Order: sequence, then C-alpha cells, then structure tokens
Amino acid sequence: MGSDLHQTAYHYRADFKMEKAARNKKRSRAKRRKESLFGKPFDGGKRMDHGGPQQQQQHPMEQQQPAYHPQHPAMMRLYEIQKEVASLGPQVCTFSGLQNDRDYKRLERELTRLLLDVDQVDTEGKPELQGARKRAAQEVEGLLRYLEENATHPSRLAIEQLSYEARQLVDERVVAPQRAGGVTEINDELVDALQQLVLRLTQVKTEGRVPLRKARYRALTRLCAVQDVIEGRTQQQTLSLPLSGDTHEAVNCINQVMVKVSVARSQLVALLMGLSGRDSCAHLSRILTEMQVELDALDVSGNAVIRNYRKQVVEEINGLLKHLDLEGEGDDTRRYDLAQNNSIREIEGVRAHISHLREGVLRHCVMGDLSFRPKAELQGLLTQLDQVDTAKNPCIREARRRAVVEVQAVITFLDLREALAHRQPGPNEHPSHRAVWQVLGSLSELQAQVLGFDGKRVDKSYMILEELLTKQLLALDAVDPQGDETTKVARKQAVKFAQNILNYLDMKTDEWEY
Repeated sequence: MGSDLHQTAYHYRADFKMEKAARNKKRSRAKRRKESLFGKPFDGGKRMDHGGPQQQQQHPMEQQQPAYHPQHPAMMRLYEIQKEVASLGPQVCTFSGLQNDRDYKRLERELTRLLLDVDQVDTEGKPELQGARKRAAQEVEGLLRYLEENATHPSRLAIEQLSYEARQLVDERVVAPQRAGGVTEINDELVDALQQLVLRLTQVKTEGRVPLRKARYRALTRLCAVQDVIEGRTQQQTLSLPLSGDTHEAVNCINQVMVKVSVARSQLVALLMGLSGRDSCAHLSRILTEMQVELDALDVSGNAVIRNYRKQVVEEINGLLKHLDLEGEGDDTRRYDLAQNNSIREIEGVRAHISHLREGVLRHCVMGDLSFRPKAELQGLLTQLDQVDTAKNPCIREARRRAVVEVQAVITFLDLREALAHRQPGPNEHPSHRAVWQVLGSLSELQAQVLGFDGKRVDKSYMILEELLTKQLLALDAVDPQGDETTKVARKQAVKFAQNILNYLDMKTDEWEY
C-alpha cells in the first residue's frame, strides 16, 4: 500500500509540473505577443532614418497572432491606426524644416489626430488591449517628439540663422541694386563673405540626425550655387563684351540677350536664396531656353569673332540653367549622407594612414630615435589628397583641408625636431635669438603631446596643453630682438608655429562631422 501511495504521489507531482510548465509556456507566448504588438516604442527615428521600405516596421499581424482575435473591434481599429503611423513615420524622420513650415503643421496635425484616435479606442478594461493601445500611443508620441526636437534643435536654428545672414547679404549686395535699376557690384569682399558663410555652415554639427544633415545640405547647395553664379559673373566682367553693334547686324540681338541674361542672373540668385515671391524656377527656365532659341536662330556664319561671342553668351545661359534643378536637391539620402561618398572614403583612408605614421613618429621620438622620418610618404599623402575630387562640395573640401592639416602637422614636427637636433649655436649668437630657440624647444615637446592627444575640450589635459601653449606665446612676445633682424624673423616664425599648434589642437577637438 505504501508503494501505491508513493507511486500515486509521484504521478501527481509529475502531472503538476507538466501543468505548471504548460501554464508558464502559455504566459510566455502571451507576453511575446503583447510585446510584439506595434513593436517597440519609437526609438528616435533609428528604425526609419532614411524612410526606405526595407527599414519600415513589419505589420503586427505578420509577426505574431494577438491574444485577441484580429476581428475584435479594438484590435482592428489599432491596426488601422498603425497603418497610418507607418506611412507618416518616414516623412517625420526626413522632415528638415522648421515649426512654421506647412509640412510641419500638417504632420503635427495628423499625428495629433492619430493620438486622439488611439485614446478613443475602447479596451473594455482588458489588459491585453490596454497594453496594445499604450504601445500605439507611445509610437505616435515618439514621432511627435522627434518631429519637434529636430525642428527646434539648436543646430537647425543655427542653419536657419546662417541662411538668414546669407539672404540679407545677397539681397543687399546683389538683388536690391538690380531691382532698383542699378548695377550690381561684384567684388572680392562679397565673394569672401559668402565663402565665410559656407565655411560656418559646414561646421554646424548634425549629431548624425538625418533631418539636420538634410537641412545643412540643402542650405549649402543653394549658397554654393549663388557663389558659382556670382563668381561666373566676376569672370564675365573681365571679357571685352558686349561688342559694338556696328560690327554685324546679329551683334545688336546678342547684346540685347546679354542684358536679359544679366537680369536673369539676379532673378536666379533671388530664387536660390528664397528672395523671390513671384518668380519660379520653371518660369525662369523657360525664359532662358527662349534666349537660347533666339541665339541659335542668328546667322553668324563666316564671322569667327561673333560666333565666339554668341558661344560665350550661350555658355553663360547654360551655366544659369544648371542651377535651376535644386527644387528636389537633398531628397536623396546618398547626397547628404557623405559617409557613403567615395571622396570621403578616400580621405578617410588617407587619415588612417596618417594616424599610423603619426603613432610611429611619436613612438620613435620617445625612444630618442630620429632615424624614422617618413617625409616622402607624407608628401605622397598630400599629393593624394590634392587629387581627391570634391565636386565643389564644401563639406568634402573641408574634410580634405583637415586631412591636409593633419599631414602638415606631422611634417612640421619632424622638421623642428631635426632642426633642434642639428642646431650648433655659435659663441656670438644673440641672446634674444637663443631665447627664441629655447621656446621652440619647449614648443616641440608640447607639439608631441598635441599630436598624441585624443580627448575633448572639457578634459583637464586639454586645458593644460592650451595654457602651456599660451604661455609660450607670451614668452615669445617678451623676447626683445634689440634690432637684430635674424631674431625678428625667428620670433615671427616661432609665433606662427605656436599658433598653428593651437589651431591644430582646436581642430582635433571641435567634433566636426561631415
């Protein structure tokens, strides 16, 4: 009997364990279904950064069967809302405008409506439906938050401020004089001011956010197009044009077209900078095309001078036409995501080589070995960088410039080390000249630390390096040449050298990105 009781208890425990395991398995499946419904809450656009179909979220009904039948009214309504969320997600994650833009208001209005729709879903007090509704609300709220964060991000506002400064400059110096019937004065000051704005735009940080990268790219393309148009006008001013109407009857017609081209140039600049409320790119394109047709109809056979004159005017019209296709510029991810650009990849390859050579130079210097001098290799890298095609992209130009500075920093370090090693001061050396060389010796040691620095501006080591370099500049300022020309030249070079080290340290820590 005892044996029968023992066997019965054994089977009871086994049945209990099997039932418990089944219940746990059932709860685990239910939990997975619950977590899969509508996926994870919105993650800041990482899953939909480029809006590509391969990155869109899979429909919940294709992932797991829900705890409630899909025909349940609450579930069906949540699925309908999810479809709308999925269609708005890519638009939100690539929107690059501001809060006062029409598209921003439309997206905000649509998402707010969806949030209200989610809130109105009747869950009948059931936890599964409540959880699904909560996750749907989190997805919509995440999109709203991401939309607002990008439209009000400090970098986005900085891009808008720089664009505003560019518009003011172009309106004052180019568009307004033309509208007033005057002559637009194009000079080096205007060209330099535009270049400075381009440089400041390239230095705006985007934190890898697609909307910010897109906004910066669109601002840069328009400003660079204005640069190109204005610089093209600067070149035209040097030509001996227009020709006299007495030369040939066709010359009068070409001269009239030249006047129209000048007006069209100002209209194009106004369009690119958003200063024209009436004209459109399509309208200006038709006007320029009509000018080309008019020029093509002229009979200039047998006169090479007039033929060349017409050719130059046609080329200028073509130069204006190529800038009229910027309406959709920046919509393609490959254009503003420079990490995929072949020129950037080539520059990054050179930078990796520079880093390897720099580490070798510093390692040999620590050991006191001056035999490792890869100057020929470094010069070869400069040649390689010079051949990189920037396609007039200011960001690529800036990336190349920074790589060139990195190469030059290693070369100047090697040159100074060699000069210090071979220095043999004579007994009649001027004391002030000797003082300059002492500072150069200190700068060489500091430059080695700067070359090896890999921190941020908030680091204590950065502040120490900056302070020590500033002290060396003050030491040079305290050197009195006492009329010695050699000392004057040496001090001037040393000051420039110290400033270059400081600039290089700043460049290494400014967290610039493509």
